[in-house]
Amino acid sequence: MAAPMLEDVFKRSGLPTITFVEPAEYDHLKVALRTPGRGVVVEGPSGIGKTTAVRKAATEMGLGDRAQMLSGRNPDDISLISEIPGIKDAGIVIIDDFHRLDDKIKHSIAEYLKVLADKEDTGSKIVLIGINKAGDSLVNFAADLNNRIDTIHFEVNDLNKVKELIAKGEDALNIKIECTDALAADASGSFHVAQILCHELCLHSGITERADAPTRIETSVEAVKERVLSELSRAFREKCVEFARGRRFRREGRAPYLHLLLALIRSDGWTCSIDQLLSSNPQIRGSLGQVVDKGHLRDFLNERDQLRDLFHYDPYTRVLAVEDPKVMYFLRNLLWSKFVKEVGFISVEFRAKYDFAISFAGEVREVALQISTRLKEHELEVFYDHDEQHKILAQDVEQYLGPIYRSEARFVVALLSKEFPKKIWTKFESENFKQRFGEGSVIPIWFADAPPGMFDESIKVGGLVIDPSKDVVTQIEKIVDVLVLKAGEERQAEEVASNARDHTKEVEES
Repeated sequence: MAAPMLEDVFKRSGLPTITFVEPAEYDHLKVALRTPGRGVVVEGPSGIGKTTAVRKAATEMGLGDRAQMLSGRNPDDISLISEIPGIKDAGIVIIDDFHRLDDKIKHSIAEYLKVLADKEDTGSKIVLIGINKAGDSLVNFAADLNNRIDTIHFEVNDLNKVKELIAKGEDALNIKIECTDALAADASGSFHVAQILCHELCLHSGITERADAPTRIETSVEAVKERVLSELSRAFREKCVEFARGRRFRREGRAPYLHLLLALIRSDGWTCSIDQLLSSNPQIRGSLGQVVDKGHLRDFLNERDQLRDLFHYDPYTRVLAVEDPKVMYFLRNLLWSKFVKEVGFISVEFRAKYDFAISFAGEVREVALQISTRLKEHELEVFYDHDEQHKILAQDVEQYLGPIYRSEARFVVALLSKEFPKKIWTKFESENFKQRFGEGSVIPIWFADAPPGMFDESIKVGGLVIDPSKDVVTQIEKIVDVLVLKAGEERQAEEVASNARDHTKEVEES
């Protein structure tokens, strides 16, 4: 029998055999596979062994000959997948990456799963493999499907499971890896990443096949990690920068796509729930909410094949997931401050909850709305009352609005129309921001038809003018351009001040 080769033991691609490790959900999976007719959904992060486990379990149970493996990622398979509901006695059909299928096919498969389960069909069985929340997405297409399928959720592998994989490889190659604990921890639960690191570690130590005598490998993970990350950087860095910049790069904006990457880095399951991110990060709620609610994130990934292979967004579950575990490993080892500068944002640290809060009388609401909308297109955070009506309901309105105009907005944009001093709420708002004129935080926009001298306090600071008798849309465009420049300059000044404070602290500590 030929000696095991490195590439067959620690596999960088394809399905592992020698180093296969049973996941914690393995028994559940086998029972689900042998249940007649009932569909199976296997979901979880990429690279943790879902596909390998399904194929291995099917083979062990003698089902391998009847199983057909298809992929939602392979264009050649998609037409066949769409025909499955019309095939009698299709056998076991395993559809990998089924979350990549279009909605029409997902709906057809969901309805077919209901039929198979109700008939307890022994001639056809569908097994779907996908990312986290894949089962939730499928149920969206057939609400009563939930009780007719088995959903098996694979968690990120624990440390002992990764060590078990390494130990099997050690036995096959007759070696002992001294840095097993560090290597397993560095893999962060990914079998695929562990295979890559072990492969590189063996190459670095001259192990290309089973050693004749027991061999100790004393090379550290750090010694090979740089090489692995260098290769991953060539493959993924430009694509990650492209994602971080988003559909329309706004260097002065609040970087919603960059924050999505950061949320993925911090996640346990290599997925990011948009709703959870919005609730826990009010400073990017407006910019990120717009990116998601208006379909920009979905369209962005659909438009760019090179990014769709790395990231997947499900608009039904509102979950963003990493498609390739190597991307996750690369992101988690980024020097974040350097990456932010490479992407090109002025800053990703924000002093205020809002960049702008707009104060206006109801008669010029359309002007306020247009200014708000255009500022948001620059991925800036704007307080415009109608956006937060649902939050204001049943609240003490004065307690809710007061802090926004006093301090939570970096700038207050006051639309000083002739009606402004007559309204109860504009009087209340101006009472809360009037002391900020001396702080350089209030930007007056005077309406040309307002009587002279009405706003004496505002005349002390620089402002802008709108003439209602002329083309208001063009004037608004110019005003927004000025406001965006102001926000960018402010962000730059804050970043310089922050860097100076950090430098002073470093000097004092040294």
